[in-house]
Amino acid sequence: MLVRRLSLAMLLTAGMPAVAWAQSAQDDPQELVLELNSMQDVPGACRLSFLAQNGTGAEIDKAVFETVVFDRSGAVMSLSLFDFRDLPTDRPRVRQFDLPDRTCDSIGKALINGANTCIVDGVESGVCDKALTLESRISVELLG
Repeated sequence: MLVRRLSLAMLLTAGMPAVAWAQSAQDDPQELVLELNSMQDVPGACRLSFLAQNGTGAEIDKAVFETVVFDRSGAVMSLSLFDFRDLPTDRPRVRQFDLPDRTCDSIGKALINGANTCIVDGVESGVCDKALTLESRISVELLG
């Protein structure tokens, strides 16, 4: 009984920081990170390589993002659907997309316009847009 009272007293006196810490942990955004990792000229195309890291806690069965590529002057070069396929939780995936009839030095930036498709547990989900974080490891900016 003394142990229970002591524990209760400790919770009551330290409750506010513990509650604040618990709420802060819940508010931490779980991220779906898409990183533009590299570009490489291949015969007849520029290949974009993305590193995808799903930290949302939900297995994503299918993720397709509408992607706009701009030239160095800011003009739209292409608007495409990039199918990232399945993105398991806490397991990085590399996905590559070829931009036909383009050289990599002509690309100025890329824009992820949003998720066209995001399937979690067999149904459409908003997690691909809500948790999306964009990064670029190269000089080409990735916007969203």
